[in-house]
Amino acid sequence: MLGTVKVKKIAAIHDLSGVGRVSLMVVIPILSTMGFEVCPLPTAVLSNHTQYPTFSFLDLTDEMERIISAWKTLNAQFDTIYSGYLGSPRQVHIVKDFIDDFRQKDTLVVVDPVLGDNGKLYTKMDDEMVREMRTLVAKADVVTPNLTELFYLLDKPYQAKCTDEQLKQYLKELAESGPEIVIVTGVPVIDNPKMTSVYAYSRFNDQYWKVTCSYLPAHYPGTGDAYTSVVTGSLMQGDSLPIALDRASQFILQGIRATFGYQYDSRDGILLERVLPNLNLPMQSCSYELI
Repeated sequence: MLGTVKVKKIAAIHDLSGVGRVSLMVVIPILSTMGFEVCPLPTAVLSNHTQYPTFSFLDLTDEMERIISAWKTLNAQFDTIYSGYLGSPRQVHIVKDFIDDFRQKDTLVVVDPVLGDNGKLYTKMDDEMVREMRTLVAKADVVTPNLTELFYLLDKPYQAKCTDEQLKQYLKELAESGPEIVIVTGVPVIDNPKMTSVYAYSRFNDQYWKVTCSYLPAHYPGTGDAYTSVVTGSLMQGDSLPIALDRASQFILQGIRATFGYQYDSRDGILLERVLPNLNLPMQSCSYELI
């Protein structure tokens, strides 16, 4: 019909922190800038994220079920379902049921299986959450663990240094549990501490990809949320997997570089507002490689 506008909708299942650019405070601006309508399904509301010394926390598990019930009454439909940090096994079950109820033929399901980093689980994450997260990952089309989360999902001992051949094996093993695409972030480059890599596997065409970029010695919360959000938006725009990987890697590097030189509390996350317009620029360069 003339004049009809179809904007793709994303159900974003993440927590909301008032201070600190993480979770929904990253997901919404990135995906909105990329042209999508973001429909948040908040899992919790925090005064600020948990890497600050004190914070308030409101668990929204019960409210999640009421929101979902209202969306069913409205016959809401989503082009993408995208989940991030989940605070309990019950929330994992709610998200699995949500996928079952709202998934349609062409729905893209993205799961960022937030569990830990640097070889350890985050506070409040335990073996039960790892087991439940594996069942959620099995329902996803795309999963984006970091290296620590990859090993927990595979129930293998953590290895900080892996060869390309080892990573290819691990990626394929996780893909065989259900996901079409597995993307592993934050992989150190052996013998080069100034570089970091992202590896990906597509079960659809049995291909492996790698993007390597500069590593800056700074920690900014929310970069993982930002990375998965750019990948999600890029895939929804019709980009190929390697282009999506490259766009996300470039965006995070731009964000870190835009922030790194300032006297600035790194807990606030990258200066997202400075780099959001870059999401609509043509690709500057391509650094992906087929491995």
